[in-house]
Amino acid sequence: MANNLLAGKKGIIFGALDDKSIAWKIAERCVEEGAQITLTNAPVALRFGQIDELGKKLNAPIIPADATSMEDLENLFTKSMEALGGKIDFVLHSIGMSVNVRKKKSYTNLNYDFMHKTFDISAMSFHRMMQTIWKLDAINDGGSILALTYIAAQRVFPDYSEMAESKALLESFARSFGYHFGVEKNVRVNTVSQSPTWTTAGSGVKGFEEFFGYADKMSPLGNASAESCADYCVTLFSDFTRMVTMQNLYHDGGFSNMGMSPRVLED
Repeated sequence: MANNLLAGKKGIIFGALDDKSIAWKIAERCVEEGAQITLTNAPVALRFGQIDELGKKLNAPIIPADATSMEDLENLFTKSMEALGGKIDFVLHSIGMSVNVRKKKSYTNLNYDFMHKTFDISAMSFHRMMQTIWKLDAINDGGSILALTYIAAQRVFPDYSEMAESKALLESFARSFGYHFGVEKNVRVNTVSQSPTWTTAGSGVKGFEEFFGYADKMSPLGNASAESCADYCVTLFSDFTRMVTMQNLYHDGGFSNMGMSPRVLED
């Protein structure tokens, strides 16, 4: 059910790849709630994903951008403001990739060139994005900036590898830049720590199916779906959360506060 929570608002969604991605669901919900958006992803991802289909469905311009390139990001925000007719009101950062994980390198035998690339793509891109917004004065008063993260930033999940440190860095950037955005521009910056979710990227992690089932049993409400994450993000883009900033917000069915659940011991 649409409630027009984002009526008149303009946004940019990073990271929609296919209909399994959380960013895809968020883009759909934002438009359902009255927003106009542009979509972006890395040029290589655009070639392999289905974002053209989403752009047509939502009447959303697609502007390629490598999130590790300041030039690409400046072009993205400039062209988005032109396409949307003014400054933006919200941005979603949904970007993460580890070459070490893809190549099945163990945590005790990581390739450091790969690690630098992981941090660059998965965390530093968030700072670059915010710095670009800041320099271009691209976001309206009361705007909202969000990034998706994961509880591995605080807890040990061995197979998540150096993506855990990436998410910790991402969350730190949200707090640090969130201060400056709040004081100078009255803009919110938060991260959403989502349940394990059946996405193209997530399902490629070793042991994901087993862990998904474990987390579902551990969480009193069960794992949060991509669709419910989209609903939550809409509220964080809306005017109803104008005083929420510099927070890491758990959207995980209660998993983050659990010690043990009897349901895990069943079977």
